[in-house]
Amino acid sequence: MDLFDIRGKNAIVTGGTRGLGYKMAEGYLEAGCQVVIVGTSPKVYEVAQEFRNRGYDCQGVMGDLGDRQDIYRVFQECVEKLGGDLDILLTAHGIQRRHSAEEFPMEEWDEVIGVNLTSVFILCQEAGKIMLKKGYGKIITIASMNSFFGGQTIPAYAAAKGGVAQLTKELTNDWVGRGVNVNAIAPGYMATEMNKALMDPANPRYEIISGRIPAGRWGTGEDMKGAAIFLASHASDYVSGAVIPVDGGYLVK
Repeated sequence: MDLFDIRGKNAIVTGGTRGLGYKMAEGYLEAGCQVVIVGTSPKVYEVAQEFRNRGYDCQGVMGDLGDRQDIYRVFQECVEKLGGDLDILLTAHGIQRRHSAEEFPMEEWDEVIGVNLTSVFILCQEAGKIMLKKGYGKIITIASMNSFFGGQTIPAYAAAKGGVAQLTKELTNDWVGRGVNVNAIAPGYMATEMNKALMDPANPRYEIISGRIPAGRWGTGEDMKGAAIFLASHASDYVSGAVIPVDGGYLVK
């Protein structure tokens, strides 16, 4: 079990105030990590306090990961709260905008690509600078089912998540030989706020999607904890560049 021991590790989890990010941050805290969560509103401080009230070592940083300059400020503040060191970066933040491709506004395209892809690269780049110096680190990005196929009415999101998968592979080629593993988790269809429109039984896609999941249910944040811990631990030291579906079998149906 020591292979999966991440007690005492320093972790940053973006998007840690809700949804999948919240649950993966909780998983790291339960496993004994010191965690800084990043959120876009003062709620991040409330969530961090709630975790501390439960006995966990958690702090919060608020910032706008769609603002290129603020990304650097957020990252530096997170590292300072971790005492200047970093072992694990998990990028679980993201936004969604839905329009048919021919109507998709360019300002929303720029917004989605900026938050879901550009900020991921900057955070990984900054984390890599720290991890490469000590020859060890674990970076976990969050890909998507849309890293494998195109989806509908989400051209920017699909492009960004395809980019996250390819970025993960490129960073691995650069860094794994120097001790830094970079992998991605690709969540399947999850019961989160982002998928609220898809989960409406009146939406014809709800039945189509549900019928294709061999596990017989949509996923939850709890389903993400195991993969997140595995990829943050020594158990995954020879796993790098992988895009691991956590999808109840959806992709193989």
